[in-house]
Amino acid sequence: MPLPRPMIRALAAAVVLGATLTGCKGHARPAAEADRPDAALRVVTTTEILADLVRQVGGDRVQVDSIVPPGGDPHSYEPTPRDADAVARADVTFTNHLLLEEHALIKTVDSNARKGTPNVSLAEASETYGAHVIPLVENIGLDVLWLGLRVRGEGEERGATRSSDILLSATDIKGPGDLVAYLTESLGQPDIYFDSADGFDAKDTTTLPPAAHTHLNWAFTEPGVYRLTLEARLRNPGGTPRPVGKGTFTFAVGVDPHTVAGPGDTVLDDGHTDLTVNIDTGRMSAFTDLRTKGRTQEEIPPGDVVIDVPNRALDKVPPGKRFAFLGRPGTEIYQLPQAVLGKHVHGEIDPHLWQDVQNTKSYVQLIRDTLKKRDPRGAAAYDANSRTYESRLDALDRYVRTRIAEIPADRRQLITTHDAFGYLADAYGMTVAGFVVPNPAQEPGAEDVRKLSRTIRNLRVPAVFMEPNLVQRAGVLTQVAEDQHVKVCTLYGDAFDDHVRHYTDMMRHNADELRSCLGGNKK
Repeated sequence: MPLPRPMIRALAAAVVLGATLTGCKGHARPAAEADRPDAALRVVTTTEILADLVRQVGGDRVQVDSIVPPGGDPHSYEPTPRDADAVARADVTFTNHLLLEEHALIKTVDSNARKGTPNVSLAEASETYGAHVIPLVENIGLDVLWLGLRVRGEGEERGATRSSDILLSATDIKGPGDLVAYLTESLGQPDIYFDSADGFDAKDTTTLPPAAHTHLNWAFTEPGVYRLTLEARLRNPGGTPRPVGKGTFTFAVGVDPHTVAGPGDTVLDDGHTDLTVNIDTGRMSAFTDLRTKGRTQEEIPPGDVVIDVPNRALDKVPPGKRFAFLGRPGTEIYQLPQAVLGKHVHGEIDPHLWQDVQNTKSYVQLIRDTLKKRDPRGAAAYDANSRTYESRLDALDRYVRTRIAEIPADRRQLITTHDAFGYLADAYGMTVAGFVVPNPAQEPGAEDVRKLSRTIRNLRVPAVFMEPNLVQRAGVLTQVAEDQHVKVCTLYGDAFDDHVRHYTDMMRHNADELRSCLGGNKK
């Protein structure tokens, strides 16, 4: 997948948005920070990792709070009024963004940051400091089309910002049965996006931020040809939704798609496709990698594609009340599964830049320059602290590289619970062999276990890896590891815990754990 047009602009390092919210108590701070009445700057970050970096650069001149609490997941954390108040009192705010954080968290930061204070998106702005960004490559081994929803473009001419919402609504369906599009959350609870059983109305609408996409299950109750009309509207902060685009997509369900397609139409039957609105052009499309086998994607107009839902997509409605909206338990439905379990809204660029230590140096330099502009009197201290910490990061980078180099080349395979380690693999010579993705339409079954078991056997991996804050997603992984007599080890991706409280400790742990768990003799 190609990188999108350049993300970085001079203003990216200091986005200024305002609307102060007051009246709520802020987060309690550690005693060491509460005892700093002479601290020059009050800083709020979205994650603990970013807070640690700011403390390293700011030293005694900053007081830092992280919105996401210890062990929290920035992908899913929902902010509180107390978080909004903390942002409103901050002199500087730092987010990672690139859609790492839950959209509601970004909106809370942008709508409450005081006018005139820096509001910096580190991942996006750090590229100007030499950070290396990579596309978020998703390669899930489904044997049917992987279909989602997407927003492309930035919508600047329409006044869009990263806090804008794009509303995607199903407005019409023609076909022999019902269509249900829904997301299965990480603990198995379904969230219905579109359901034609009682007709489409205002509730058949979902919301995405700009430049994002999400995965869905698409279920059809009867075979035949369906035509689904989607409409997109853009809602800027404080504004009313405005129409952006509209398109009608054709599905061939349980019938030969080539008998439905017209001359020149493209049958979408493999790879990754999203039903997409481009908020720059106002056009709807099928954004697909079918013709390039995952290397790039292209926009094809809705009227020029037929989406194949083949007979091998037949599934049965799971037991239990949660899936009653699909029909009686055991009833056959045709379903394109969502592939990745849980809410998984993200963009085209992998946001976990800090897993490459050299990228973290870029974060540190951007933090240093932001603090210097806001607090010129502390410039010398920020420069000195940054130099000291960058030297430690250089040593850390050498340590991680050396430890991973000690793993035999054919054993540098990562199987994890969460796709958060692409930068680590890219920077230090490893391969992301996979992450756990049981069919989200039902509880993990025997076939899910067989597929993961086969991967572990074929690669002869001695260990798989889970993140401490994502234990609830690791059931299949730990079961297969036990059956295959391989170890379950721990890697830190997005969050600290009681055992790891600093970025350098986190990366040293990851390097040591990889060397210890993958570096032994072959079986």
